[in-house]
Amino acid sequence: MRYGGGPEVLRDISFALEPGSFHFLTGPSGAGKSSLLRLLYLAHRPSRGLITLFDHDIATTERGELPALRRRIGVVFQDFRLLDHLTAFENVALPLRIARLPETEIAEHVVELLEWVGLADALEVGPVTLSGGEKQRLAIARAVVARPELLLADEPTGNLDPELSLRLFHLFEELNKSGTTVLIATHSNDLVSEFKHPALFLEEGRLIAAPMNTPRAG
Repeated sequence: MRYGGGPEVLRDISFALEPGSFHFLTGPSGAGKSSLLRLLYLAHRPSRGLITLFDHDIATTERGELPALRRRIGVVFQDFRLLDHLTAFENVALPLRIARLPETEIAEHVVELLEWVGLADALEVGPVTLSGGEKQRLAIARAVVARPELLLADEPTGNLDPELSLRLFHLFEELNKSGTTVLIATHSNDLVSEFKHPALFLEEGRLIAAPMNTPRAG
């Protein structure tokens, strides 16, 4: 993968995420973790090589097919990417409304999840009034509310205290037990040690360690 005409930021990477698996993505800052996630949530196409996601070759998939694939993926971004003109409730409800679920069902799921992440009192509050940690929790709730087939999270607990970080990782595990494939990029060795899921280790754009050595992801 490269940005514009610059050098490749990812190379010699080969791995598989089996459906229903849970992996960490680790490595030092600048190793390429966020770039790899961008490939997987279809923000960029590979400059060479093969990525197979939901049985689609991403390099050859028609642009018009990509939105349907993206709806099968939940993403927790480092910069949150919340919609400031929507309330906390509406931000989390958005994936369910895109999926055209009944409003009564949407309300039930959203309220339950906001309670789980400790934002029950912020249903009608806009993101601009929330702290960094509250925004992080809101972004996580939005990413998981539709029970995606693949969950990608980029440092999802970077603004949270250890107790809440553990609670949210248990939420990720519960989602994984229901069938969601989970890949979480993190610098936290404590969390990696606590949950003991297999880890992919990136260094200088190369995959140094991986549980499988096959050329597909997803």
